[in-house]
Amino acid sequence: MSQYRERLQLWVREALGTLGGKGTVVEVSRQIWLEHEQDLRGEGNRFFTWQYDVRWAADALRKQGKLGLQRSGTKSLWVLKP
Repeated sequence: MSQYRERLQLWVREALGTLGGKGTVVEVSRQIWLEHEQDLRGEGNRFFTWQYDVRWAADALRKQGKLGLQRSGTKSLWVLKP
């Protein structure tokens, strides 16, 4: 796995931690942007795919058992697992 993808997984977990352990993809993306805008801008062409890449990171975390999904009305929440 690339360092970029490892960082994204870490950032997703950090963002969820800041959000109290759960959040929508928009909330997580917003938090990542607030904390890592300059890092993302420095990623070259990856800057144009980072929101897609965040979804990949969340999927990888789910497969590792570190993230769960929860339905809240019509929204899906990403939920950190201990």
